[in-house]
Amino acid sequence: MDYSKLKVLTFDCYGTLVDWESGIVNSLSIFNENSSYELSRNALLEAHAQIEANFQQQYPSMKYSELLSRVYEAMAQKFNVKYNPMKSTEYGNSVGEWPVFDDSTEALQKLQKHFKLAILSNVDNANFQRSQCNLNITFDYEFTAETIGSYKPDLHNFNYALKELSKDGIAKSEVLHVAESLFHDHLPANQLSLSNCRIYRRSGEKGYGATKVPAHMPTFDLVFNDMHEFSLDVEKFFDNHRPN
Repeated sequence: MDYSKLKVLTFDCYGTLVDWESGIVNSLSIFNENSSYELSRNALLEAHAQIEANFQQQYPSMKYSELLSRVYEAMAQKFNVKYNPMKSTEYGNSVGEWPVFDDSTEALQKLQKHFKLAILSNVDNANFQRSQCNLNITFDYEFTAETIGSYKPDLHNFNYALKELSKDGIAKSEVLHVAESLFHDHLPANQLSLSNCRIYRRSGEKGYGATKVPAHMPTFDLVFNDMHEFSLDVEKFFDNHRPN
């Protein structure tokens, strides 16, 4: 890819920059402690993915922290765990403390030397601000589900971001969307003919983890196993295209 033609990288946050699968599993450890049978990591994540996606479609304007509380309640019912309203609220507010992938911050700092960085995420503003602090980076643009009023993979989220970027003279052809999730990010990117880069965090693992199974396999302009690989490729490109 000719990175010199790009002006903005739009990022999914949770699953791409923040280890949301570990965040989910760690926050829901009580389910294994109190369930009548032990749940595998993938079984927990896959159930969470289906319930969350259904709620996001039903309640597109609901804040993510509140929606996650409902997911917690539905998961408790599904796995026959006693529902605890306080734990449910705590879970909804836990997103901002989910662990950052080790390579995210350094990679973002390198990428910000060459591009504007934007977040396009299914999150509420309060939780994202805490994640942004943990990432130790300030994004140039923030497009959250709370601000937009819907959840990815709704095309409205992507069109909203592109419209806002266009106000600063940034064309769709100058944007690269960077994400892990096929369902939330790459299928809609394909529908809009938006250049995309997959950060394949689940490389070597079975299934789709905390994301709903995609209707079909999308296509990618770029694929890397992590953010470190991506930032190295960008740095190599610009090193090779420095003026003599």
